[in-house]
Amino acid sequence: MAEPNNRQQTALGDVAARQLAIATRTVPQMKKITPRWLTKLLNWVPVESGVYRLNKVKDEDNVEVDCSSRDEHEIPHTFVDYVEDPREYNLSAVSTLLDVHTRVSDLYSKPYNQISEQLRLVIETVKEKQESELINNSEYGILSSIHNSQRIKARTGAPTPDDLDDLLTKVWKEPGFFLAHPFTIAAFGRECTRRGVPPATISLFGSQFITWRGIPLIPSDKLPIEKGKSSIILLRTGEARQGVIGLFQPGLPGEQTPGLSVRFMGINDKAIASYLISLYCSLVVLVDDAVAVLEDADITKYHEYKY
Repeated sequence: MAEPNNRQQTALGDVAARQLAIATRTVPQMKKITPRWLTKLLNWVPVESGVYRLNKVKDEDNVEVDCSSRDEHEIPHTFVDYVEDPREYNLSAVSTLLDVHTRVSDLYSKPYNQISEQLRLVIETVKEKQESELINNSEYGILSSIHNSQRIKARTGAPTPDDLDDLLTKVWKEPGFFLAHPFTIAAFGRECTRRGVPPATISLFGSQFITWRGIPLIPSDKLPIEKGKSSIILLRTGEARQGVIGLFQPGLPGEQTPGLSVRFMGINDKAIASYLISLYCSLVVLVDDAVAVLEDADITKYHEYKY
């Protein structure tokens, strides 16, 4: 005989009990947030009035010097000439307006402040956009700033140790790091495994990175992938090394971090408060041989390993 479905409850149930319980909450999580290693590894230079002038030497091969000798031959006269119309870089702004209803921030800000959390997530998104612009911006991004003489093609399609060695011949003066999409780094790792030369690893910022010839391969998902192909960039960084540098404007009103400001814009007649988030930045390649790129690296190639 079937048992009745409406059994009488003999103790307090879970659903009702939870009405008196306090759940442990997290701050809002967002998958889009990445480590943004590039912005950590660049040297950042403050600029005045949002402008950076890059001065170069003209006809540098014409600067003459002589090794001393014992006779009385004439020492050469020389001078260093400068380019008369140097390029100037203007800071670019990554900006957005955050709107928060005052009713929401007044009533629902415990245990976490609604305005603080909204600002945190929007700032993270702005910084993600900053890293993308540093790589892809058509005016100052790394990929568009690489001289044609510093561009090479993958020899066999997939990114190989030989290809990275070729990059090192292009940026041989104190190379800092390779920059590539995680899928591209994985493709390079497969080629190393196939050759029996597994790359060594290094610890940076508390994380592990694979290396080639002692130079770390830094991942960034901002490098584009088109039709299964991507690029690997090799950089030298810093003003003292005549490398690649980032630019920012110091002393902004409402400055939160270097180059980033948050300003309250007021409350409108719908009781919505607005906040302006602005991040000012740019990037400069000081000399041509500070950066090189391996183009058209096939990241879809896999191998069958036999043991």
